[in-house]
Amino acid sequence: MATLALPYETRRYLRNVNWYLIAAAALLTLFGIIAIQSANLHSGDAASEYRKQIVYAIIGIGVMYLFSRIDYRNFQRWAPWLYGANLLILAFVLKGGHNALGAQRWISLGSFQIQPSEPAKLILAIFIAWGLCKWPFQRIEDLARPLVAVGVPALLIVKQPDLGTTLVLLAILSTQLFFGLDKLQYFVAYAAGVIATAAFTVGTNFILKPFQKARLLVFVQPNADPQGAGYNLNQSKIAVGSGEWFGRGLHHGTQTQLNFVPEHSRDFIFTVVAEELGFLGAIAMLACYVMLLYGGIQAMLAARDRFGFLLAAGIVGMFAFHIIVNVGMTIGIMPITGIPLPFMSYGGSAIITNFAAIGVLLNIYSQKDRGMLGNA
Repeated sequence: MATLALPYETRRYLRNVNWYLIAAAALLTLFGIIAIQSANLHSGDAASEYRKQIVYAIIGIGVMYLFSRIDYRNFQRWAPWLYGANLLILAFVLKGGHNALGAQRWISLGSFQIQPSEPAKLILAIFIAWGLCKWPFQRIEDLARPLVAVGVPALLIVKQPDLGTTLVLLAILSTQLFFGLDKLQYFVAYAAGVIATAAFTVGTNFILKPFQKARLLVFVQPNADPQGAGYNLNQSKIAVGSGEWFGRGLHHGTQTQLNFVPEHSRDFIFTVVAEELGFLGAIAMLACYVMLLYGGIQAMLAARDRFGFLLAAGIVGMFAFHIIVNVGMTIGIMPITGIPLPFMSYGGSAIITNFAAIGVLLNIYSQKDRGMLGNA
């Protein structure tokens, strides 16, 4: 009987795949679809969100494969153009974007809506990695370049308003500066500046809107406004705690099914998992995230040049910040900032961007075999 032999290039590709990244992304996406379906079971029009998420996931998987086949070093050449185009799109959103729930973050394309601030995270990681390879850092003043590079899109995004994504951009920059700066004192100076800026931002009314400040301040005094700014946090903590060890069962979580937790298919998707699948279900989900980050670190260590290492570091930092802040805010150890949970929270722009980032990591990892893409 004849055996089916895969083409040589296909076998070579499969040998160089980081299966930790693929398995983690697939399992988390499945987790998310199940949680979204349960969260919106009694939510009218939103009940179909899980079907849309399946479509977004399929598109995302295709994008992941495409990005895994693009030599990541091409992004080093394209970085300035990607960054410029990203700024133009973010500026357009403020003038011609779609407004919903008091925020102007989307561009409508027929029946589809795109949130440009999501791919902006990956584009910024590419641009800062490029800059750290190109710009000299011989004086403390040289830090102005990456700070301005992040500051411009960050201001455009915070005006939407979208504080969560702005903080993600800062996390990406911080990660890449930590690994990319040769002198530790430069990073210490940068960190001190970030702390001072954060104190100014929270302490004044120049940047944040009142509801954004209230969300941050309620973290310090969670009982100060239990029916207002503190409502989301209190309901979230009740949902997480009521799940106990084994959960109330899928479709049987009272906080979830009675819609006590707002945005529970988006920013608060972790409460659905914790309440209905319990502590063990939450641990299984977090184990998938550990696998994801482990695969990302493998890509960092496999990088054969400085650009690849810093790009992988920025992506890993992006994922880690999302995970820590999102899970942390649902259990009360982080301020509520509106940051989605990667691959879990509902949203097409987010999940497609996440899969694209995984594709970049896959390509960086595969380059440990230089001959794979013809770049020996």
